[in-house]
Amino acid sequence: MKKWNPFSVKVGVKVGDVMARNFISINFDAQVLEAVKLMVKKRVGSLIVVEKGLLRGILTEKDIIWALSKKKDLSGIKVGDICIRKITTIKPSADIYDAVKLMKRVKFRRLPVTVNKKVIGYLTLKDILKIQPELFQIAKEGYALKGETVRENFEEGICEECERFDLLYSVDGKKLCERCKEMGE
Repeated sequence: MKKWNPFSVKVGVKVGDVMARNFISINFDAQVLEAVKLMVKKRVGSLIVVEKGLLRGILTEKDIIWALSKKKDLSGIKVGDICIRKITTIKPSADIYDAVKLMKRVKFRRLPVTVNKKVIGYLTLKDILKIQPELFQIAKEGYALKGETVRENFEEGICEECERFDLLYSVDGKKLCERCKEMGE
């Protein structure tokens, strides 16, 4: 008889119930410096990139740091030049269990939620784990493949660097949110 695995069944919570509907987007032709200002103002680590209302990519803090490492001056660089264009999306009717499995497979922590190529929401691993922390084990396995050190237990709390309430990672003995952790890498 096969042993029952609690992580192999649907959770019953749909992506559309968890996704952020008030995601922040920017135009594909916008300047990267404009994107940086928007990310700082809205306190987000990524932006949905659109053109004529359709999804064209995702711009993350890592993309901007990569561009800075290549060019010291980002003026004149467009969002479309550095954003991730090969995007994996998910439908709002999908179960969050399937979303975590998909994130694990493609090694993304963020998924645009689309209907007919139009973005209607944005789903992050953090959004899912706030609602269903039991899925942390599945997510952890996917990111351990990337070489990241992931804590055994799901932990929320106050980041020791920026003092925001968030999911925390242990980095050099400090408890840091994902944003502060990535800034230190």
